[in-house]
Amino acid sequence: MKTILNTNNEVSMLYKKENLTNDTLIKLYKQMLLPRLIEEKMLILLRQGKISKWFSGIGQEAVSVGVTSALTSDEYILPMHRNLGVFTTRGIPLYRLFSQWQGKANGFTKGRDRSFHFGTQEYKLVGMISHLGPQLGIADGIALANKLRDDKKACAVFTGDGGTSEGDFHEALNVASVWNLPVLFCVENNGYGLSTPTSEQYNCEHISDRGIGYGMESHIIDGNNILEVYTKVSELAESIRENPRPILLEFKTFRMRGHEEASGTKYVPEELMNTWALKDPIENYRNFLIKEKILTPEENEEFTNEFKDIIQEHLNTTFDEPVITSSIENELNDVYKTSSPDIIAPNSVTENIRLIDAISQGLKQSMERYDDLVIMGQDVAEYGGVFKITEGFVEAFGKDRVRNTPICESAIVSLAYGLVVNGMKAVMEMQFADFVSTGFNPIVNLLAKSHYRWNQEADIVIRMPCGAGVGAGPFHSQTNEAWFTKTPGLKVVYPAFPYDAKGLLTAAINDPNPVLFFEHKGLYRSTYQDVPTDYYTLPLGKAAVLKEGNEVTIISFGAAVHWTLETLEQVTVSADVIDLRSLQPLDTETIYNSVKKTGKVILLQEDSLFGSVSSDISSLIMENCFEYLDAPVKRVASIETPIPFAGNLEKEYLPKERFKEELLQLIAY
Repeated sequence: MKTILNTNNEVSMLYKKENLTNDTLIKLYKQMLLPRLIEEKMLILLRQGKISKWFSGIGQEAVSVGVTSALTSDEYILPMHRNLGVFTTRGIPLYRLFSQWQGKANGFTKGRDRSFHFGTQEYKLVGMISHLGPQLGIADGIALANKLRDDKKACAVFTGDGGTSEGDFHEALNVASVWNLPVLFCVENNGYGLSTPTSEQYNCEHISDRGIGYGMESHIIDGNNILEVYTKVSELAESIRENPRPILLEFKTFRMRGHEEASGTKYVPEELMNTWALKDPIENYRNFLIKEKILTPEENEEFTNEFKDIIQEHLNTTFDEPVITSSIENELNDVYKTSSPDIIAPNSVTENIRLIDAISQGLKQSMERYDDLVIMGQDVAEYGGVFKITEGFVEAFGKDRVRNTPICESAIVSLAYGLVVNGMKAVMEMQFADFVSTGFNPIVNLLAKSHYRWNQEADIVIRMPCGAGVGAGPFHSQTNEAWFTKTPGLKVVYPAFPYDAKGLLTAAINDPNPVLFFEHKGLYRSTYQDVPTDYYTLPLGKAAVLKEGNEVTIISFGAAVHWTLETLEQVTVSADVIDLRSLQPLDTETIYNSVKKTGKVILLQEDSLFGSVSSDISSLIMENCFEYLDAPVKRVASIETPIPFAGNLEKEYLPKERFKEELLQLIAY
């Protein structure tokens, strides 16, 4: 810290004006003063019970203001909940911030999220995610888009010392370093992750020391010295615009309040509190400006009174604003971004190809259609992916758009989201659907909630090679679609045939919502079909009726569709056979119409039974078609164990061999 003690044992910071004008010096002071005065007012309102919660950044204003002032207004910043100065420096009207904190309509989330959990494209801000880590990966994606377009823009993302312990921190920094992404990783080291001191968070002297491990430039900056923050970050931001690369910045600072007000600060030694109180970024800078005759006490009082009046005026506007109202219909309609994409009809020229070829063809033609579409995944570039679906894509589209990723599913999901935030499209391949568990958090907590929270689309397709029957064992054979059909905001597609796979994949890439696209590995090279050669799309959420009959409705998807058709070749049963194709949204109209016609239903799936897709469909049928049923709804699924490796055990695990008997029992009911 660049501080000295004067003869009165008071702290005097070393401020270097460099070539900054007096107007800039005053502007930086006012930009710090405003959030401090807002915070002081919020603490009063909190005690009065007029707001419910507050995360204070008192003592850290120089970091937020300095970083934001160093970036241009069209460069993205991803702040935390203690970075009020980011929002005020970007010029967001105060009544909108106050409405956001009150959960009112003039806020940014329609009352659906609180405090600083919001983003706004208008001000190029992506608000924090409570899980902390994903926002670092989002910054990577924003920076990648900037780099691919040669925008010559920087991006800054904030985290705290506690957040650096998360795996996403490692993943995001690693990817940014490998790909030379123009990101400023801003770590506010205030000594505590809530109450846990840094000595229990990491075992190195400085967080900046970690930059060495990532091959990344890093700097320590006095986070309480506004001029050091502003001038250093300005210099580095200009540098990475011209020479794209990530930089790790550790700001040494301190928060003078608790993690949030209910936490208090009793866990902080009094001596430490007193030491940092002497380093107050606003008081020290004000004294410097007055000493240098750049600011007078009268001007300071004038600024303070002016800001207090503005704050009260905007608070009055917010307090007068009515309590937000909505309806169930409005809430449901905002879970997904509504779109009505044109359904592009297939051409008449076809070729007989495998499921794997159809998927590859759909991807390739989508890459040709969208020059801002990026494919990412482990080994997807020169190697073509472990299943060779993207073989030849590097030669066709280049390594900028077909990108091998490090083994870091979580960061790449977040990165894909960042690409979309910054105006591009993304397809990510999970090498195996099983591996999605390490990217689960950003899928269900970031992508799924994005449109509902702040009206930001998440135009991302995550490809999921899945399924048993190939002797791959418990870690490479799951069909885990039910993990995601439970989560509002995600779409889940699961084709069984090449024709559907191509048309649904292209439609998923067109869709502005996040889509989990399941591809059964056992069908990749075993299933052939005549598929149109040109680009076409099929509607998501529409099932296919493969056979028509009047004795029973058979509902299935994925490999189970083929098991159904094989079984029907062995028995004399008149059946409606429904291939769901899309699990979310679900074509309940086709299901109900068939059930009302046949009176009997059997569901066949590869996943185990409890908590599965078939469980919910069964419940829906019971609730909506009960009076039409002539027998209980029957579900047939794999047994309740992980998927075994040995062929005979796997065969016993899967429901294929049991389906015929269960079907005949239902017919005889």
